[in-house]
This record gives sequence, C-alpha cells and structure tokens, in this order.
Amino acid sequence: MLADEINKARDLLARAERLVIFTGAGVSADSGIPTFRGSGDSSFWGRYDPRALATPEGFAENPRLVYDWYNWRRSQLRAIQPNPAHHAIAHWQRTRRAALITQNVDGLHERLAPPQSLGIRLHGSLADDRCCACDWRESVDFANLPPLRKCPRCGALVRPDVVWFGECLDPDIWALAEDTVRECDLMLVVGTSGEVFPAVGLVDLASERADIIIVNLDPGALDHIAAVALHGKAADIVPKLL
Repeated sequence: MLADEINKARDLLARAERLVIFTGAGVSADSGIPTFRGSGDSSFWGRYDPRALATPEGFAENPRLVYDWYNWRRSQLRAIQPNPAHHAIAHWQRTRRAALITQNVDGLHERLAPPQSLGIRLHGSLADDRCCACDWRESVDFANLPPLRKCPRCGALVRPDVVWFGECLDPDIWALAEDTVRECDLMLVVGTSGEVFPAVGLVDLASERADIIIVNLDPGALDHIAAVALHGKAADIVPKLL
C-alpha cells in the first residue's frame, strides 16, 4: 500500500546523512508547467516540434521564432508559483543541507532555495541568455522581456542559456554533479521519466552506493533500481515524506 511505502521512504530519509535530490519536469507539473514527454496537450513536445524550437539548427533557421517561443515561456512563468513539492525540497535544503540536481530550467527551485545551498542546473536556466559565439551572458527580467538581439561583445545572436537537443552538457557542471552523487547515501528522484540522457546516468551512478527513492506520476524506467517507488503527483507525495 502507498502508506506503507511512504513510511519506508521516511525511514530511509531519517537515516540518510548525505541526501541528494534529483528532479525533472514532473516536480513542476502541479504548478501548471507542462512536462516535455507524454502525449498531446499534456506535454510541450506533444504540441510543439522540438527540432524547430529546441535545437541549434532550428535557431539557425528561424532565430526569431525560437527566441519568441522562449519569451512566451518566460511570460508564463511570471504567474506560476512553486508548489508543495518545491517547498518540501527547499525544507530539506535548509534543514538537511541536501544537494539539489535538477533538469528543470524554470527556476522554481531557485525561488525557494536557501542561500549557499548547492543547486546544480544540468540544462541551464530560462532566466539567462548567452551569446551563440562567445562567453557573454546576461540575466533576463521576466517583467521586461528583451527581444532577439545581438551580443554587445561580438555581434553574434543571443539565445536562451539552456541546453538544446544535440548539445553537450557543460563539462564543469556535469563533473560537479557526478562528484556530488558519488558522495550521497540516499537519492530522492522526483518527477523524471528516466529517459533523458546523460542526466539519468546520475541515478544509475547513485544506485551503486546509495538507496534510491522514486516519486513519479507513473511507473517508469528507474523503478527497478529503487528501494521505494511512489506513484502519484509530486505535490501530493513529496510533502508526506517530511
């Protein structure tokens, strides 16, 4: 029964000394942000073509379309608030000094994270832009969204500072994530399909030395390595683990 599994997960959390929390799009779904995988209108890629909107080639072909789409996403985020799962995770960051590794670019974790907490963003952030050619970066004000523009340093186009399909993760960020996972004795995995590589490899790495707790809407590819797999909405289940 779910209650028994929740109690088992609580016991594992109580004993853990080095907790790492790994999150995907499912943790933000209850805030009203669509997940990326899934079907139909329940997911971004059920409605939009990732090749046109989330690849370097798509940006090269129609940069204004891509940039405007990301600005639309930013405009939606202004009215979206962290849900109870985000708040519970922030509680662990404060009280347990838990490390957070996220695939999300929405910034909802960052709104609640305590100062000096370890938060690793594998796929970048919608709150930043960067140059396509040099290392120039700039924060984006969601209340005053900028248009597509050129880099003030080198003149190349500016793009959202997120990792697109076909791009590699930042090697320094990836190395930090691996080092963090190697030190954990428990990983809480929330809202990820287990299909995004190489990010999902961090769960496999953790499973070599740590217990894994999975919280996901449906059974998934990671359940077989979990000590506990809890199925349901993250906003419902994660706060019950406190």
